[in-house]
Amino acid sequence: METRILIVDDDTDIRDLMCKYLEMMGYKTFGAASAEDSLDLLKENKIHVVITDILMSGMNGLELTDFIKKDYDIDVIVMTGYSGDFSYEEAISKGASDFVFKPIRFEELHLRLKRVLRERQLKKERDQMLDRLQKLAITDGLTQLYNSRHFYNRLEMEISRSIRYGNDLSLLLMDIDLFKKYNDEHGHLEGDKVLVKIGNIIQSCLRQMDSAYRYGGEEFTIILPETKAEDAYTVAQRIRKTIENQKFIPDGKDPVTITISIGITEYCPKEDAASLVQRSDKAMYISKQKGRNSISFLLPQDRK
Repeated sequence: METRILIVDDDTDIRDLMCKYLEMMGYKTFGAASAEDSLDLLKENKIHVVITDILMSGMNGLELTDFIKKDYDIDVIVMTGYSGDFSYEEAISKGASDFVFKPIRFEELHLRLKRVLRERQLKKERDQMLDRLQKLAITDGLTQLYNSRHFYNRLEMEISRSIRYGNDLSLLLMDIDLFKKYNDEHGHLEGDKVLVKIGNIIQSCLRQMDSAYRYGGEEFTIILPETKAEDAYTVAQRIRKTIENQKFIPDGKDPVTITISIGITEYCPKEDAASLVQRSDKAMYISKQKGRNSISFLLPQDRK
């Protein structure tokens, strides 16, 4: 994408010369005779760098810089012919990326502009890397669901929200039935395919406010904010039926049916996260005892 530069200077000759020079260097340029005019251009155009004079009638260049840095992701280079009145430190404190003196030497301006753009690109790449690292830290690499570490952080947050606002909160814990047997018969690579597919099914059955996690091995858990256990059953049943109806074909062999056992519980005020998880685990174990491919409730004492 072309780099777009806005030149702000009330001297028409200087502004036009700078625009022509930067156009020759391969940039797309815009010109404004005042800070006020530049704000209108910023609203209508994607600008990457603003080069502004400091001394202008109306809003000055430092005030413009301050305004831009509060509302836009745009780098600013300020320029002035009065080096004694304004300091580099003052410009930087307003958020400027660089500071140049008039009369402008175009070659120097271009070097400073290239440095600002290079630092902008480095910052963008660094932010993208940090975003990827943050996602990796909370995501299960196989299923792309959240991992168990993030599960406990999120559960604590939802419990706090439930206490603060008096909202309902339910938890599902589910386990793939006879998954060890499937792995033994078809291999772990085929087992991984099952985990990925089930992760996709779980995610497709949730509302935007819900969140799903790979709890460990073949276990998954779902946090359902603002949801009573009875309503959580509807979600659990939708997931259970969808997985039961999905045909898995390991390594080109005959189709295999996979089922899951699910435990449901609801948050009880004043209990901790560990108690809530433990109760959902017990509910899931009851589903296993009932013959698998089933859903069981285990509610707190005050709901029984």
